[in-house]
Amino acid sequence: MPITVALHHRTDYRYDRPVTLSPQVVRLRPAPHCRTPVTGYALRVEPEGHFCNWQQDPQGNWQARLVFPKATDRFSVQVDLVAELAVVNPFDFFLEESAERWPFTYEEALAHELRPFLATLPAGPRLAALVAEVPRTPRRTVDVLVSLNSRIQALIAYCIRLEPGVQAPEETLEKASGSCRDSAWLLVQLLRHLGLAARFTSGYLIQLVADEKPLDGPAGPAQDFTDLHAWCEVYLPGAGWVGLDPTSGLFAGEGHLPLAATPDPQSAAPVSGGFAFEPRHEGDEVESGMEVAMRVARIHEPPRVTRPYRADQVAAIDACGRLVDGRLGADGVQLTMGGEPTFVAIDDPDGEEWNTAALGAGKRLRARELAARLRAAFAAGGALHCGQGKWYPGEQLPRWAFSLVWRRDGVPVWHEERLIADERAPAGHGAAEAGVLARALAARLGVPEKHLMPGHEDVWWHLWRERRLPVNVDPLDSRLEEPLERARLARVFTQGLGAVVGYALPLAWD
Repeated sequence: MPITVALHHRTDYRYDRPVTLSPQVVRLRPAPHCRTPVTGYALRVEPEGHFCNWQQDPQGNWQARLVFPKATDRFSVQVDLVAELAVVNPFDFFLEESAERWPFTYEEALAHELRPFLATLPAGPRLAALVAEVPRTPRRTVDVLVSLNSRIQALIAYCIRLEPGVQAPEETLEKASGSCRDSAWLLVQLLRHLGLAARFTSGYLIQLVADEKPLDGPAGPAQDFTDLHAWCEVYLPGAGWVGLDPTSGLFAGEGHLPLAATPDPQSAAPVSGGFAFEPRHEGDEVESGMEVAMRVARIHEPPRVTRPYRADQVAAIDACGRLVDGRLGADGVQLTMGGEPTFVAIDDPDGEEWNTAALGAGKRLRARELAARLRAAFAAGGALHCGQGKWYPGEQLPRWAFSLVWRRDGVPVWHEERLIADERAPAGHGAAEAGVLARALAARLGVPEKHLMPGHEDVWWHLWRERRLPVNVDPLDSRLEEPLERARLARVFTQGLGAVVGYALPLAWD
């Protein structure tokens, strides 16, 4: 479930006298390719009485062109937006076959469209050396990008730099430090020199405090945080533009909200424009100042595994449930409660039997282990029953079920636990032992042995089913049948006709 946040961003420019503002271009609206849903957006500009024209630049980014007909001593831009932060897998994409391994070249038509994003600056000795050290042996393209992104993050120390503009890649490498925009522009040039189309991206970065501290790696921010940020995007055939953040060494995720993605940094500035004034004397200059305020707040946060309901919320839910129960009881309504909890093996969470398949090699064994632990913890002296469960339409066989039966007063229902078969340690019993048990049970119940009927596999039915399969399908293929049904097929094929699997005991006698 997404966490809904409200982002507030305000920038105030102040002048010591009225000035005439040139048309101002504001690039503070999430770009069309933003993957994080933005459900609310508002832009407020002061002074009032201005003209605002929304348009898109050649790359499709939103920008507001503001015209101020009157002189003013202040200029303010305020953005308020609401975004839904749901986890984004940055590697959730496919590549064209021709681009799965690097080096690769763009097809001619695509390369023509990407020409502005392939333009390179002259490489100085440090950038040239960095380009030269990248191995040209064919490798998975994603692995190459991860390596390059991590390389820049390791080489360049992050610093807050208040000077305007972006450092040249050579200067950033020489200083081994830079702001986010400097690292992003360095990575853009590195990728372009390696033949990959890349663009400079500015946007909002939202980072929320993690519910649980990671077992390894950085702990992340100590409080919810947002700021203007810059990163790089590379064009991959089949995937489109993919974001790389060299400041963190990570791929762009749900917290990266792009505002402008352009071939050059200057055309991605959040606000651009100038002003004019009447000088009072020769050499006169206007004194100006700027203040920036940014904050992010959680406005809707659903319970989740890593942050469940608070104690007061649990108490309120419990009180509501008791109130409902009381009213139902007063009206004579009687209810029973059933449930079908779902469990997943901690050491095999992606296995088919824990996600899609009805049965599997380990599911029943794990269920037996769970039943044994529950019996020890809650049902001492209880009887464990292994039997048939639900039989869903379209499935070959019914499910199985483990049931625990015990008494509330603690009186044991079952004493001889060793007599309950444990398939975790098979005893090797077969048809002969089944016959001995059936005869003993019949004798105890007083049923004549002549009423015992051996049960056989319906071999002809299995052979008919096999005959209907396509010629290129193996009837013992693990993807064809559920594990229990495969075992039955294998038993029929190996033992031949008339394999006895059990006895039926009708409850009627002479």
